[in-house]
Amino acid sequence: MPSPSPDTASNPYSPAVRLLVIPLLVYLAWLLETFLLAGMPRLLEEPDPVAFFVYTIISSIFTGMILPLLCIRKAFLSGAVNMFQIGFSTARRTLILCALTGIAGYALVFLFSPYGPDRLAFAAACFLVFPTVASSVMVCWALAGTHVQAFFRSGGAVLSIPTGVVTTSILFTAAIVAVNPVIRMEGSLFWPVCIGIAAALFFFAVRDVWATVMVVTGLLVLSGTAVPASFSWQAISPAVWLSSLLAGAALGALHMYLHRNYTTIVVRTQD
Repeated sequence: MPSPSPDTASNPYSPAVRLLVIPLLVYLAWLLETFLLAGMPRLLEEPDPVAFFVYTIISSIFTGMILPLLCIRKAFLSGAVNMFQIGFSTARRTLILCALTGIAGYALVFLFSPYGPDRLAFAAACFLVFPTVASSVMVCWALAGTHVQAFFRSGGAVLSIPTGVVTTSILFTAAIVAVNPVIRMEGSLFWPVCIGIAAALFFFAVRDVWATVMVVTGLLVLSGTAVPASFSWQAISPAVWLSSLLAGAALGALHMYLHRNYTTIVVRTQD
């Protein structure tokens, strides 16, 4: 009886299961937790410190960052994705992209901020949505988007890129609807869909998780999609600020872990 090949032995599941089914199950688990812990209690409208901390730990960090990391590790070993594709660039490249994104974002905030000259209210709103956005980018793009593209890679960029953009835009829109009950009641999907498409195009163009988090956070706050325009920075307690900082620290630790343990080596062949 012939023995299985090394690739089959290390990857017992079919490509459809590894690249589509498993990422979808992680997404559904994260979506359900987001709805139960943030959407139903209207957490972004009334940020209770204890509830926000629990939501950050369970939904944003564990299910939204650690579980995707486990799937991404398997994809590394199978060769389906690499560090550049999932959006964790070198520190130098990430800093440059974030700086450029921040400059462009500040210009938009200066012109279109829903809070007017109250820059502190805008910053507080960004902190409030940061755990949700960080986990959204990890689940929808770094995990699901790259795996969908890997599955359809044989069809070339003409197939894989549009499929990745459309799929991740739908996943992101569903997540925003789950976290914001106002959208569910009003039935207005214009801004969530537009932000999802813009974020997908941005991520697949620059391939950087941190810059994409900045873009999505800014667009959600500027459009009033996640936080109402009546929001005041006094509504956020120090515990909520600390929870958001914890989510940022978790994303940074994940970035460092990947760079310490996984390196994409470009092999140049001679003619």
